[in-house]
Amino acid sequence: MARNSLSSDAEANEELGLMKPGYRSLVRRIFQSESQRDQADDDRRLDRQSRGRSLHGRGIRKGFSIRPSPMCCGRVVLLFALVLLLTHYKMLLSFRLVSEEKTALSEELMKGASLWFVPNVRRSHKLSDLDRHLRSRREEQNPTLRKPRLAIILGKMDRDALSMKLFTVLKSLKELQYTFVMFAVEDGKARQYWERLGGRVSILSPTSSGLTDWSIFEGIIASSLEAKKVIPSLLQDPFCSIPLIWIIGEDTLAKRFPLYVEMGLENLIVEWRNSFRRADAVVFSDFSLPMLYSMLDTGNFLVIPGSPIDTWSAENYLKFHPKLKQRESTDLVVVVVGSTFLYEKVPLDNAVEMGVISPLLMKFAKPTTDGSSKFIFMCGNSTDGYSEALQEVASSLHLPHSSLMHYGLDGDVNRILVEADVVLHGSFRDEQGFPPLLLRAMSFGVPVLAPDLPIIKKYIVDGYHGLLYEKHNPDKLMQAFSILVSGRGISESAHRIAAAGRLHAKNMLASECITGYAQLLENLLQFPSEVSLPFSRLNSMEVVWQWGFLGKEPVQIDSELPISDTITKELDVVHALEVKFAALKSSENGTDIQDKEHPTSDDWDILSEIQMSEEHEMQEIEELEERVERPLSSWNSVYNIARKAQKIDFETNERDEGELERIGQPFCIYEIYDGAGTWPFLHHGSLYRGLSLSARALRSTSDDVDGVSRLPLLNNTYYKDLLCDLGGMFAIANKVDNVHTAPWIGFQSWHATAKKISLSERAEKILEEIIHAETEDAIYYWVRLEINGAVSKYDLTFWSLCEILNADHCRSVFENAFRHMYSLPEEFDALPPMPEDDLGHWSALHSWVMPTPSFLEFMMFSRMFVDSLDSLNTAKETSCVLGISEAERKHCFCRMLEVLVNVWAYHSYRKMVYIDPVTGSLEEQHPFKDRKGPMWVKFFDFALLKSMDEDLAEAADDQDYPREGWLWPQTGEVYCQAIYEREREERYRQKMDKKKKAAEKEERRQKFGKRQESLGGKMNETKVNGEGKKKASDLQRTHGDSARSECNLYCLDCKCDAFCFYCRSSRHKDHRVIQIRRSSYHDVVRVAEIQKVLDIGGVQTYVINSARVLFLNERPQPRTGKGVSHICEICGRSLLDPFRFCSLGCKLVGIKRNGDASFVIDDGKNEEMEREGVSRQRMSSEVEELRGDESRHHHHHHPHQHMYPTPPPPSNPPRRRKGIPQRAPFGS
Repeated sequence: MARNSLSSDAEANEELGLMKPGYRSLVRRIFQSESQRDQADDDRRLDRQSRGRSLHGRGIRKGFSIRPSPMCCGRVVLLFALVLLLTHYKMLLSFRLVSEEKTALSEELMKGASLWFVPNVRRSHKLSDLDRHLRSRREEQNPTLRKPRLAIILGKMDRDALSMKLFTVLKSLKELQYTFVMFAVEDGKARQYWERLGGRVSILSPTSSGLTDWSIFEGIIASSLEAKKVIPSLLQDPFCSIPLIWIIGEDTLAKRFPLYVEMGLENLIVEWRNSFRRADAVVFSDFSLPMLYSMLDTGNFLVIPGSPIDTWSAENYLKFHPKLKQRESTDLVVVVVGSTFLYEKVPLDNAVEMGVISPLLMKFAKPTTDGSSKFIFMCGNSTDGYSEALQEVASSLHLPHSSLMHYGLDGDVNRILVEADVVLHGSFRDEQGFPPLLLRAMSFGVPVLAPDLPIIKKYIVDGYHGLLYEKHNPDKLMQAFSILVSGRGISESAHRIAAAGRLHAKNMLASECITGYAQLLENLLQFPSEVSLPFSRLNSMEVVWQWGFLGKEPVQIDSELPISDTITKELDVVHALEVKFAALKSSENGTDIQDKEHPTSDDWDILSEIQMSEEHEMQEIEELEERVERPLSSWNSVYNIARKAQKIDFETNERDEGELERIGQPFCIYEIYDGAGTWPFLHHGSLYRGLSLSARALRSTSDDVDGVSRLPLLNNTYYKDLLCDLGGMFAIANKVDNVHTAPWIGFQSWHATAKKISLSERAEKILEEIIHAETEDAIYYWVRLEINGAVSKYDLTFWSLCEILNADHCRSVFENAFRHMYSLPEEFDALPPMPEDDLGHWSALHSWVMPTPSFLEFMMFSRMFVDSLDSLNTAKETSCVLGISEAERKHCFCRMLEVLVNVWAYHSYRKMVYIDPVTGSLEEQHPFKDRKGPMWVKFFDFALLKSMDEDLAEAADDQDYPREGWLWPQTGEVYCQAIYEREREERYRQKMDKKKKAAEKEERRQKFGKRQESLGGKMNETKVNGEGKKKASDLQRTHGDSARSECNLYCLDCKCDAFCFYCRSSRHKDHRVIQIRRSSYHDVVRVAEIQKVLDIGGVQTYVINSARVLFLNERPQPRTGKGVSHICEICGRSLLDPFRFCSLGCKLVGIKRNGDASFVIDDGKNEEMEREGVSRQRMSSEVEELRGDESRHHHHHHPHQHMYPTPPPPSNPPRRRKGIPQRAPFGS
């Protein structure tokens, strides 16, 4: 509903459904002030006095035989007052079921409140004085300017009233110089009519809608809820800024909202609301529809009244029921209709209407010899209790019960209106739209009688199309009714009024409807500089609906037609979304049957933990493999190691398999794009590579270049929009060797593919062959600069084309920027001359290929030119002289920078060749011999540009910025001789430091021998006490040059410092020794060694390298995984088995804290360990014996090896899963 909606009682509004929290409401209640209510009371008193006088006057009128006395009049007034009270009381009783939440709003409505729709659609910007001359030029018929282009998205292309309305609107817009491109969601019977209007109709599918370049249109008009299928493509960049007008004529979705709320499908409502939010204007044809769709209101609702639905429904009904008009009964049938909006549970309005109509009832409802009259009150529903109230009124007025009848709006309304002799509009509420029941009655050819409300007086001429009476005035009503009735039938005047009304109703609202859409487009759309402005009004004198669109054959429709300008349809998109979200709701509630073959969330959590454990294991294995001395490997192993290192180097230099495919190709074309909506237009293959201007829009499945990471300036949205495609070129030119190594480089905007002017496969092969043989410095381009085909028709020059594209300011802005760039005097003509008599083509859309050195030179020139442009644009982000529309101001420099390559290539004597994108034929443009006139070669000389670039780099290096926010250093690499010398000295210093460290390392190796850091390095150092104990590092020097010299063994009998493997054999041969190992940066000990001396019960064990181990220290976990049932009591680490602790350290803390555990081994466990130890000792002796044989064999063949035994070669046990607890559910 409206933004300023219904008054301060928000809770009552929410319960009624007119306003929800967070919704922008489009309904406003206008309450009468105290003085207005007093005035209304005075008017009612005057009405009562005039009612008495009118009754007295009617007594002496011709045709009345009774002259009532004043006492009789008083009795009648008293009787009427009693009837009013009785009617009011009966109606209140019939609505006693009203809820308490709606009481507040109902009371306010009973006081005379009204619901009003207040639109809130943004207006277009106002033109400045600088651009008013351009507007006057564009309003003229300039053949060089193209007409505004609109995209029309149709529904199912049915032949119905809504389609005829849109057809009429579009045909009128075509007369206003709009052009259309037609799309449809589904094919239909009316396709031929749409193709006559706008050409071929393209059927949109879920895939084809993403292949449409919506950016070429000034606006989009969608005409049905079925257009929801296209909305997702319009929500993506760069199409999300295209103005969208969504016409809603169906109430199917609105009727489903209560069911969605009951089913808990709030997400479905949010989905529809997000789609409605995308539209700049959601247009309805009736003021009741915004109320029905209030749950989707985001402040963009608009009503453009006017629809042929009522007239079309009436004519179709008469064609299928021609005998209803031939009624044989002589009774006078008067149908009393009310307001369009049904004010639920508010009977006072009906009582007031009854009070005004009661004199009419008393006169005409009584049976006479000429016949009887029937008054049918059409309001509410058939179950609302109106019938009982009307029967009470008839009894009170001594009228037959058959004279007053009630008919609900949920019945066959058309049949009642067709059989009526007169239709009386009895509601006195001010409305915004013409009452649809009144319009339908006029379409049936029934004379209408209505109060003089402003909306009715606007369309009906009193006495010609119908009769109007003064509201709240029974005398005027009686007088107007007498004109239509003659005896118990209708008069000749009534027949004449009915015929004129029917003819007038056929096209009554057409003109206002078309004018509303034309004004909406003028206010909503912003036309670019190269587009001519549409006409402001139609040339034709009279606007009518295009009834020929429906054909001559009648269309079978439901008899129970809606009473407003709406149509209820079965829409595929509504049903499809209901099924989708209902399935999601069922899956969330767990009502779906889970497939046992598919893993659950707990399975994924366990699998992730297994993967993490395997990663840690692989990391440990890699560390161990790096420290093991190996003999010379085969060529395959050496190649694999080198390949692995090369792959890491590729990742650091943005190289992958896609770039490896491009090795050997002469050129690579970078496709510049911004937004996920452009992905379908991009090419795949080794010849093309994407270049994203936004990190969010980067394709994850390709090797596209992230322009933002290469040029941080693109993080600034203002400059990214300002530079457009040239910003991506700056990103490639910034340290180009890291991303591009081919001798030639090319660029292409995604617009070229969208406009179907990209290179074909044949043209690509021809271009590749030409570049292989090319020896000159040339530029090849395949997109021509043209506007509406004006290049060949009107012989426009280069600068005139640039003027059209840049709001007639191209020459002046280019000249000022060029003068500022080279510091030229003001009197110097700084506009580079371009040929005026040369009809050759110029490049457009940045779709060209040139040598890489030439590209870097062009980027050098472009960076300085862009910086000069930015210096002239003093009012940044607020003004742009190169455009009028909002999109042009946002992308201010884009259109000028697009043609900049032509100026540079022409004056720097580059060969310019146009290649046909389809056939691949080559045509040199602007050859050297034809470049006559002054050539500004000196301004584009490489030596001059290089010297200017170095001067700017030195200023940037010295922090000598010419102005705040200097753009040039942000557009690329800052490089000069001073920076080069400083970098060379830094590289030399790093080289010397590296040599010094290498020399020191070699000196230490020669002095202390070759040794490596022990796996348990943190535990190898001991404190030096007063007795002069040595460090472990001093003891290690005894066997420092041996392979197994790590001091990671501890003797439990000697309680000395750590020692190495060789010290154990000589000093601790028969002692109890424990070895501390490293695994994934943690200290571990084997279970077979520690369980002999400590009770390890309750501690989680792990299997690493086929050995069971325990962790010594606690390993806190940042967060516990899902589905974990066992955790460590001390540190909270996840455990897969029912243990209490994750390490010996945690158990020690648990012993100190709780005292319910111990490290002391009992006798039973000791005996069991001894038996296990004997078996293990026997097995270990056998292994040692085998190792001894292998050692002797190895020493026999290699007598010059080191005297100490070498470690045995790694065995190849059966492969098993690593890093998994022994009793893990997925363990092998």
